[in-house]
Amino acid sequence: MLNLERDVVIVGAGPSGLTAARQLKKAGLSVAVLEARDRVGGRTWTDTIDGAMLEVGGQWVSPDQTELLALLDELGLQTYPRYRDGESVYLGADGRHHRYTGDTFPVSPETKAEMDKLVAILDGLAAEIGATEPWAHPKARELDTISFHHWLRANSADEEACRNIGLFIAGGMLTKPAHAFSALQAVLMAASAGSFTHLTDEDFILDRRVVGGMQQVSLLQAADLGDDVILNSPVRTIRWEEADDAGTGHRVTVTSDAATVRAGFVIMAVPPNLYSRVSFDPPLPRRQHQMHQHQSLGLVIKVHAVYNTPFWRADGLSGTGFGADSLVQEVYDNTNFGDTRGTLVGFVSDEKADAVFELSAADRKKAILESIAGFLGDKALTPEVYYESDWGSEEWTRGAYASSYDLGGLHRYGKDQHTPVGPIYWCSSDLAAEGYQHVDGAIRMGRKTAARILEAARVGAPVC
Repeated sequence: MLNLERDVVIVGAGPSGLTAARQLKKAGLSVAVLEARDRVGGRTWTDTIDGAMLEVGGQWVSPDQTELLALLDELGLQTYPRYRDGESVYLGADGRHHRYTGDTFPVSPETKAEMDKLVAILDGLAAEIGATEPWAHPKARELDTISFHHWLRANSADEEACRNIGLFIAGGMLTKPAHAFSALQAVLMAASAGSFTHLTDEDFILDRRVVGGMQQVSLLQAADLGDDVILNSPVRTIRWEEADDAGTGHRVTVTSDAATVRAGFVIMAVPPNLYSRVSFDPPLPRRQHQMHQHQSLGLVIKVHAVYNTPFWRADGLSGTGFGADSLVQEVYDNTNFGDTRGTLVGFVSDEKADAVFELSAADRKKAILESIAGFLGDKALTPEVYYESDWGSEEWTRGAYASSYDLGGLHRYGKDQHTPVGPIYWCSSDLAAEGYQHVDGAIRMGRKTAARILEAARVGAPVC
């Protein structure tokens, strides 16, 4: 058991926690990063499975993610564009297979008009409400007390349009059924990316990938921190006392399976659903306890299928496919940089994931590959490597991609989600404004939290 004295303890060695730790260390504070897993990276994880390099976790970079892009440049990491040449595939509400080009689904003129109308309304709301304090807007309660499912249908009678627009937020981002979160939560998701239009444009939101994998963002930062990162070290208790009469700051003791660290500040750089894994003494305030119970992660199976060649390209297809009613709602060419093989990635989300998890592994694989073949043909049925990323069963994550509030929770609790409790600060992509639930948001939160602690250390008290 290690016994350490540090200025700041960071719980969690994902992009957010490691970014905060590096910023603090650069400013002259001593840090210890305690990570429950046997690796760094959090919800980013690049692994080699059956001889194929797979992005098990988060992977894409979009042009608006300026903090991530700056860090990639600082770390000397290169990016490359997602393959998108050729035609995409749309599986319509009637089950028909449509090949198309451009950024508009090949739907009827009436459905297209309704989709355009819904996007325009959501773009307007995202611009008006913004990502920083959506709970403070006069429309917050109104939008937070109606589900996104019902909001869509209140604004359009075209069911295909509603299901297609719902796909971009529900299955594509929050990985929850559209009836399980509010219209305000959907607006936040859109505002965090700059607009709803950005979410509907896969060539924007899924623009580029990191050569060698996104986990390198964490691996290289952890290398800078050296022995200050302690793996296999789940935190069990955080005990703290108020500043003493001499005003020397809080006294904090953080106990994990591998270390006891005494410090002045703690950063909880894990998703909110994991806060309850730690015992706090004194207990967190009532407001925190209630808020955390209204935040949860969604459920998605990220499916990786590797083939001898990217066969779809020879057929003039980009590898991109959408189908709101399909088991696999989205599929993309996910071929690695410089690889002669072809890789597809598909997503099975929320209630559809529930359904296939009731199947045997063999039957689930068969059903998923048949769904992908519905987009790209029977060659998709026989990959050389097949793997399912199941973050819902991962002990130190328990869902994907990030937490969101249940119906009514965002306007009720959002204003308090960044409020420190004594020396304890909250820091993860789940709490970001711009870059919400993305690596970019994690980096933004890491930098922001480090700055707040530096200011608190300067004045001798936490900054709210």
